[in-house]
Amino acid sequence: MRLNKFLSGLAAVLLAFSLCNAASAAPLTKIRTAWMDSYETFAMWYAKEKGWDKEAGLDIDILFFDSGMAILNALPAGEWQYSCLGGVPAMMGNLRYGTSVIGVGTDESACVAVLARPDNPVFKTQGLNPKHPGVFGSPEDVRGKTILCTTVSSAHFALTAWLDAVGVKPTEVTIKNMDQPQALAAFENGIVALWAPHMYAGTDKGWKIAGSAALCGKGTPLVLVADTKYADAHPEITAKFLSVYLRGVEHLRTTSVDELIPEYQRFFFDWAGKTYSKELARLDLESHPAWDIKEQLALFDTSKGMSTVQQWQADTARFFASIGSITPDELKKVENASYVTDKFLKLVK
Repeated sequence: MRLNKFLSGLAAVLLAFSLCNAASAAPLTKIRTAWMDSYETFAMWYAKEKGWDKEAGLDIDILFFDSGMAILNALPAGEWQYSCLGGVPAMMGNLRYGTSVIGVGTDESACVAVLARPDNPVFKTQGLNPKHPGVFGSPEDVRGKTILCTTVSSAHFALTAWLDAVGVKPTEVTIKNMDQPQALAAFENGIVALWAPHMYAGTDKGWKIAGSAALCGKGTPLVLVADTKYADAHPEITAKFLSVYLRGVEHLRTTSVDELIPEYQRFFFDWAGKTYSKELARLDLESHPAWDIKEQLALFDTSKGMSTVQQWQADTARFFASIGSITPDELKKVENASYVTDKFLKLVK
């Protein structure tokens, strides 16, 4: 009788062990994701470092790109299924390829800015526009200038908002398209538009902020974007992708900045090949909000009309239509921001 019980118990243990091995041996779903060297990528990088993607049944590639438009241009070749883009390329992604916004990375309105050296004439005038009292510049000191900027980006959005605030049309300046590292390296005098952490590198050199998206009254979110066809065909994988990212976000929210700084520095060095000081890392970590699943769902809530995220994207579309960067017909396609959806966030467990 005892022998039978022992054998039954042993069989149960072996069965559980075999089931566990079978589960661990289940093939991982490989997905390719596209990111830039900025704060929001850290959450996904950290999650990958901890193996949280594998715990969710995924093998996530984290691909490096210099800008949101570079990411967007890689989509037709099938280089990625999910990404994090600025609100501007996210809007263009829907116009060109029907992409969807499925989550929010962070808001960069306070750290996407127009900078110049302290002796630049733009700093002679502040608050010319009473709606934006913190903005520097006047039409006579800005017209005709050459400005370094990554076009069709959050930096371009902030730059255009700054020009509008000081009473200058985009056609009255020369905007020289450069990716962020090039603009940072090439800038010697004049004006440059940068996002974090490149913006912080500029201020670290002594450059001053003439205006930021926040100072010009504009929000510049970074949003999680999906190849809609893939996401709709694989909703469970999309939810897992979001869950891994949000697990990384939870770590950022519950860990002290002092504890995060070494990992943040390692992230930039190992993944992006760049070195940042402790001070720069601290500033970047303290300047970016991140939202958990409940807060994300609140940002996407449409129970009282357009969601907050839809309003952000609609504002971006209307602004670029007002300056002629997209046509009236294109505006009609994206002004209600219906491509912003919470259906995958609602599947996150």
